[in-house]
Amino acid sequence: MDNGDLPHVLAVDDNLIDRKLVERLLKSSSCKVTTAENGLRALEYLGLGGDEQNTMDGTTTSKVNLIITDYCMPEMTGYELLKKIKESQIMKEVPVVIMSSENVPTRINQCLEEGALMFMLKPLKQSDVKKLRCDLMKCRS
Repeated sequence: MDNGDLPHVLAVDDNLIDRKLVERLLKSSSCKVTTAENGLRALEYLGLGGDEQNTMDGTTTSKVNLIITDYCMPEMTGYELLKKIKESQIMKEVPVVIMSSENVPTRINQCLEEGALMFMLKPLKQSDVKKLRCDLMKCRS
């Protein structure tokens, strides 16, 4: 791999400013970042949308080490994206972090029960990303 040991994170958020903030924080923590503006785009990128679902050679499915997604998005919520990822045989082991500006305990518990690694409140801070990266390195070893 040309990016060496850099963890690759897929950041999903419908808000451009939030997406750029997350991307900048992750890159400053030495992560390779790919962004998607909604859950459907994220599924396409992961190879879980349309015809690519049959690709089993790992080229379209093992691209990322972590997915971080906003909860509130049009068309597909972060929770729905989480469920699709966890239902996939090839992607279910990839850690998913949900972020939201709303602190709703039932929503947080629902995401964690469905398999989210953690739930973070927005706006994300550098300390959140450092904790995330620490967890991510444990996941990769």
